[in-house]
Amino acid sequence: MAPVVARLVSVSKPYLVPGKLLVKEYWFEVPLNHDDPKSKPIRLFARSAIKYERPIVESSEIVQRPYLVYLQGGPGGANPPPQDSPLSGPMLDRGYELLFLDQRGTGLSNTVSANTLELIGGPQEQADYLKHFRADTLVKDYEAVRLCLTKDYPPEKKRWSTFGQSFGGMMTLTYLSFAPEGLRECFITGGLAALDKGPDEVYAATYRKVIERNEAYYKKFPEDIATVKFIAERIRELGGQKGIPLPDGGFLTVQRLMATGIHFGTHGGLDRVHNHIVKMKGDLDQFGIFTRATLDELGHGIGFDTAPIYSVLHEPIWCYAPGIASRWAAERVGKTLDQYQWLREDWAGPASLGDKPLYFSGEMIYPSHFETWAELIKLKETAHILAQYDQWPPLYDIQQLAKNEIPVYAASYNDMYVDVDMARETASRIKGIKVFETNVLYHNALRARTEEVIPQLLKLRDDTID
Repeated sequence: MAPVVARLVSVSKPYLVPGKLLVKEYWFEVPLNHDDPKSKPIRLFARSAIKYERPIVESSEIVQRPYLVYLQGGPGGANPPPQDSPLSGPMLDRGYELLFLDQRGTGLSNTVSANTLELIGGPQEQADYLKHFRADTLVKDYEAVRLCLTKDYPPEKKRWSTFGQSFGGMMTLTYLSFAPEGLRECFITGGLAALDKGPDEVYAATYRKVIERNEAYYKKFPEDIATVKFIAERIRELGGQKGIPLPDGGFLTVQRLMATGIHFGTHGGLDRVHNHIVKMKGDLDQFGIFTRATLDELGHGIGFDTAPIYSVLHEPIWCYAPGIASRWAAERVGKTLDQYQWLREDWAGPASLGDKPLYFSGEMIYPSHFETWAELIKLKETAHILAQYDQWPPLYDIQQLAKNEIPVYAASYNDMYVDVDMARETASRIKGIKVFETNVLYHNALRARTEEVIPQLLKLRDDTID
């Protein structure tokens, strides 16, 4: 079947933003199910940006710049405005036109939230709907938009370049597998995920790195060994089984506090978590309770409520082929580890640990998230249905990647979210890939250390390796 071509619904007049960026806004329409072009249409939103230089003499000539499309991380993350993207400076200077397409379900593109899903139906209908929001469908959206935007371009300009961060890198591997004809070159940062490892194998590997980052945290803040356990005991006493009510409608439990360890994999993440602990300890020492400001900060510290796709579809991104269900793999694997006794129903509490620290979790989604985050509480049954589903379409074509002809330039980090050994194995299976690997940068280096990442990728692109 021929690929779907997106329908251009509207495009705005260009407007200038500080930083000499000329921006346009687009709305597209694609089918919910690309295998059924007559299925329910959904809207996609995008912004493009080019570098603006005020000419001495105005010209009416239309310049067709090569597109560089940003594949946002997540899943479920929205694109920033072009002026806030770390790509805008260095890549616009290279002559690209940047395109920031909000992936379906994120940003302004057919936004997924508990109340928009209610319009779809009950939990089963919602689950069936969300099955169309993984990378295999997202790539079809990008191709549909490419075919729309470049329909009048000469053949040499119809392909576009992509830049995938984190989950966007995983999408790149899907793109290279099933639609390489649309690609000119691909950049990947922190996204060389395993091609044929299921959720259990992935979490077994990433837990090891999370434990390592916990040890780094407690080495830096040894007083927190006792402090974190003290705070956990008080949460249990003050909140009971349900947890302490948060201003946003969620609940603070020990498991939710431990989830702040997701920040350990980023630059500044250890300090960010420590600041939470300092505030919580200060509240308890002075008042015996947690203040509104502290609870509000904890409530908004992780964006699960505003990007629910991240939670409901997180484990399914590791279900690389039919026959694999996630079945709450992060929880199942974690329960087997001594450091994560707090996941077990019979855990006796922080006091049972003695002198041992209470270990934070990382990029793991547990069933308890759907009891403690306000937005996720409404999606609990939907999430359980998706966790049991095992007929996911393939995400990768390993044979196609082995004969890949598209230039790929990747940065691989000292990463808590994407296991470095699995990343190396994946790189070894992609023909022609060039990889910059470092143990001094973390997962968010594209934003936190832009000046160190982009030049390395461009060296891979422009230089030769003898």
